[in-house]
Amino acid sequence: MDYAEKWGKDEDEAIRLALIDLKLTIDEVDVIVLEESSKGFFGIGSKLAKVRVYKKTAAKVEEKPIKEAVKEAPITKVQSNSNKEFTKKEFVKKENKEHKEFKETKEIKNSVRKPENVEDFKTERPNDLVSVESSPALDFLKDVTEKMGIEVTVTATENENSIYIDINGKDSGTVIGKRGQTLDAIQYLTRLVVNKDDEKYKRVVVDAENYRSKREKTLEQLANRLADKVVRTKKSVRLEPMNPYERKIIHATLQGNPKITTRSEGEEPYRRVIIEMK
Repeated sequence: MDYAEKWGKDEDEAIRLALIDLKLTIDEVDVIVLEESSKGFFGIGSKLAKVRVYKKTAAKVEEKPIKEAVKEAPITKVQSNSNKEFTKKEFVKKENKEHKEFKETKEIKNSVRKPENVEDFKTERPNDLVSVESSPALDFLKDVTEKMGIEVTVTATENENSIYIDINGKDSGTVIGKRGQTLDAIQYLTRLVVNKDDEKYKRVVVDAENYRSKREKTLEQLANRLADKVVRTKKSVRLEPMNPYERKIIHATLQGNPKITTRSEGEEPYRRVIIEMK
């Protein structure tokens, strides 16, 4: 086989996969980038890279083990549909930058599931809230949703201690994400923006299409259904990892059940509720 086409999270990964298939080093091939990668925003709109790697026909190839071929694969020159070229220096710089970005993203994701205050997830709102037209939270979220390329409206109400942001529109599902994980991430980042320069902590709650209230009802129904299962089977049930407030909903829903007891186990962000017989 004189060429290989591969997909990867970026151009460099796709090239390495092709080199493994061809059992060649980067000096022994020509590379064409068919589709460039894109990271998107919060993982939304991300695109994989696709490359075509050709074996050079002029030079004779000295056989080397696959691991050695991959190890010696710094990118020296790559052709692209957009006339983009990668030098060895740029490649090293790019890898270092991506490692740093991955580490920072991982830290943020871990922090999202460890809120400073359980109250940040409560849906019950105080009576003294007033509408606001401009605030750091509003400006930040409008910028975020615009960068995500989604059509939503963002409104806010606040008092001295709290600000509540509501996101509505046809793309609200994208903002919510799987089990509200994207919404929690957005809320966490918004809280950082709001409390960045203030000594007094201000509570920030970001909701989309009344998701948090609906989630509460879903968790209450889930708790009762699983409790019935535990009573019927006499076997304990372990729930999925949840944030502190969601775990509190499960505990509160079942605390009056005379046959059932609940407890939490594990470390954040993987802490979960166990439902078992008394």
